Amino acid sequence: MDTFNKAEITRRGLLAGTGALVVSFSVANALAQEPAQQPAAPAPAKPPALPGSLNTNRFLDSWIRIDADGAITVFTGKAELGQGIRAPLIQVAAEELNVEPKDITLIGPDTAQTPDEGFTAGSQSMQNSGTAIRNASAQVRELLIAQAATQWNLPAEQLKAEGKTIVAPDGRAIGYGALVANQFLHVEAQPQSRLKSPDQFSVIGRDLQRLDIPGKVTGGVAYVQDLKLDGMVHARVVRPPSYSATLKSLDAGAVEAMPGVISVVRDGNFLAVVAEKEYQAIKAMRALQTEAQWDEPANLPDQATLPSELVALEGDVGTVAESGTPSFPNGPTFEATFTRPYIMHGSIGPSCGIALMKDDGTMDVWSHTQGVFPDREAIAQMLGLPEDKVRVIHMEGSGCYGHNGADDAAADAALIASKIQGRPIRVQWMREQEHAWEPYGPGMVTKIRASVGPDGRIDNWIYDLWSNSHSTRPGDAGSLLAGRTKSNPTPLKPPKLSISPSGNGDRNADPLYAIPNRRILWHFLPEMPLRVSALRGLGAQPNVFSIESTIDELAIAAKADPVEFRLRHLTDNRAADVVKLAADKFGWGKSEVPRDHGVGFAFARYKNHAAYLAVALELSVEPETGRVRVIRAVSAIDSGQAVNPDGIRNQTEGGILQSISWTLYEAVTFDRTRITSTDWSNYPIMRFASVPDSVEVHVIDRPGAPFLGTGEAAQGPTSAAVANAIRNATGKRLFDLPLTRERLKAAIGA
Repeated sequence: MDTFNKAEITRRGLLAGTGALVVSFSVANALAQEPAQQPAAPAPAKPPALPGSLNTNRFLDSWIRIDADGAITVFTGKAELGQGIRAPLIQVAAEELNVEPKDITLIGPDTAQTPDEGFTAGSQSMQNSGTAIRNASAQVRELLIAQAATQWNLPAEQLKAEGKTIVAPDGRAIGYGALVANQFLHVEAQPQSRLKSPDQFSVIGRDLQRLDIPGKVTGGVAYVQDLKLDGMVHARVVRPPSYSATLKSLDAGAVEAMPGVISVVRDGNFLAVVAEKEYQAIKAMRALQTEAQWDEPANLPDQATLPSELVALEGDVGTVAESGTPSFPNGPTFEATFTRPYIMHGSIGPSCGIALMKDDGTMDVWSHTQGVFPDREAIAQMLGLPEDKVRVIHMEGSGCYGHNGADDAAADAALIASKIQGRPIRVQWMREQEHAWEPYGPGMVTKIRASVGPDGRIDNWIYDLWSNSHSTRPGDAGSLLAGRTKSNPTPLKPPKLSISPSGNGDRNADPLYAIPNRRILWHFLPEMPLRVSALRGLGAQPNVFSIESTIDELAIAAKADPVEFRLRHLTDNRAADVVKLAADKFGWGKSEVPRDHGVGFAFARYKNHAAYLAVALELSVEPETGRVRVIRAVSAIDSGQAVNPDGIRNQTEGGILQSISWTLYEAVTFDRTRITSTDWSNYPIMRFASVPDSVEVHVIDRPGAPFLGTGEAAQGPTSAAVANAIRNATGKRLFDLPLTRERLKAAIGA
């Protein structure tokens, strides 16, 4: 064959060549005044949908790595936040790979290593990551079997995976490591996987000890707060005294001369000090606070009239759900307004972040963020760096479940590190900073009007809620305190009303009960008087509190038992199952309730498409003091296929306790200028003396069913069950969270 050399082609050669060259074109197109419209190229075929997060991270080696020595590594983009997610993620991989959990190393969120799964939120880790890992593991198992079948010239159906090896009928075995080479697993996942059936499970469904506990109880490096890096120095940020304060003047000379101080960093309204040792940084921070002078306007709302102020901020209205035409004849009607204050994450360990700007211009950041990829995007934007120059590595923080100060502490460290290169910068927030500056769960107002028809069923339901957006998470520099306070700040993007199946402020605002005539509206508040963002459950807790309190009142109006009344309106058998199981295990209606005691019941399906949970509880009330103490709580939960039942019980127990704390104690306080609940005395949470004597969690396993998540299912039903039990004990309905001693005492005396 003649070689074809582009360098030898000439115009003369083209015209005089021995072959024939035909050049054709359209005269019409050549003479046209406007270019002719070319036929549109066919749209590329849409790739098939893949299970869970495989759909956005489609290659198997994004999830599974097998080394030549047989070591197995599983990658997840979902963060361990205390929910114990590491154990069940390992379990689903071990099950499908036919190995033991101890054979697997799990690597959590890291922008340099793991798939991008966005935020760890909404109780979706098992739904998204668990589903992806299980399917990826099953497909890797089948690839290993196929590879061994090829080597042995045997039908794949005759081989089986067993203990990190592929085994043939004649006893021959070959290890997983010997079967992998080069890019063996760099293949796109398929829509269908050959998953094991429930009767084949040996790992899924059994209790597995949480992997994160040993370090936490032995003083190991369990949290980012424990991390120590070579050459690390300590920084403290001087926050403005209030949201709108601006730095007027600063004399930092004396602070810069203090022992151990490396630098005072000022960038616009961002102010920090860096020192060799942590206590030196704290002392310098206190001195710097004294030297800084701030202009501080008084522009916070009046807390005494907060509900009316929130209602007045309405900027848009969206319809969450509607059916029929609500109208109110002469039957029993209940009408009420419920309120929730701003509440904190209240992380036991204040937020912490570490950042290192390296000599090559890249930056590493260690953070307990719930989204390493969105946090990388925001930090890179704040610093004006390409995203590939920033790496964010997740380390667990001591307390979270939502958007607390983790991302801000990481951004603080990153901004300081960009000015002091070559040494890891550790930023540790102080308690008063955590309480004053973390994004809170939004204050909310709900109004409800509902009636019962002659048949004893709910016939009309009108529900209105007033709320900000429940998420101002990173992804943009304006979501970071450092990004908003430095010079040339990035403003926070204005939040917009968005109604989706997952819900936001409207999460669980539409009752799961069969109600023929209903209308649910979200009155959206674009302005945020206090800084707010995602807190465990988003709007589900106040919405379920309002709905389930109303359900009890309607049951009373219908002269019906509260449990039977709920079952009367449930058409979902799985919902009915958790209601019946919780009531049965509690002994609902089987014994007399002692004087000054009350029992309460509540139910919800989280997001109306995730886990089902019902809870019954008993509490005591001291009429003289107004003190309420929950004595026992019994719950039933159905979160689909139960991978690690102990983890489900653990999460549900924790959710019940946290919700009791929200319900009875917690509220952010403020004056017209500043947040005032800046310590645990001004922001009380439930203490050990108030923990119930017993908390039971009964898990309904659904082998083979999709994962539904667990972590946030208990928040709303528990709040409502407490309110309903107080109503049962005292005959008084409380409408305003928290249900404090003072409010209860006032209601009893009214």
